[in-house]
Amino acid sequence: MEPLLQVLARAVRRGGVFLVGMTLLIAGAAMLVLPGPGIAVILLGLVVLSAEFKWAQQVLAWVRERFTDLKEQAQARLPGGNRQPPGGNRQPPGGPPTRDRPDQAA
Repeated sequence: MEPLLQVLARAVRRGGVFLVGMTLLIAGAAMLVLPGPGIAVILLGLVVLSAEFKWAQQVLAWVRERFTDLKEQAQARLPGGNRQPPGGNRQPPGGPPTRDRPDQAA
C-alpha cells in the first residue's frame, strides 16, 4: 500500500509543479506585452519547472549560457569594460597616493 501512496504523492507533486510553473510561464508571456516583469516571471516559471522536469533544466541552462555570453559582449563594448586601469596593473613607485603624501597625488 505504501509504494502506491508514494507513486501517488509523486504524481500529485509533479502535477502541482507543472501547474504552477506553466501558470508563471503564461503570465510572464502575457507580461511581455502588458505592464509587468515578464522576463523575470518567465525565468521564475522555468526555475519552478526545473525542479521536476529535465527539459526545463536544459532550457534554463541554455538561458544562463546565453545570458553570460550577452553580458560578456556588453562588457567588451563598454568603454573601460575590461576593468583595468590605464597602463595595466602596475602601481606607481611608492604605492598609491595618500593624504599623508600629497606630492604623489596626481
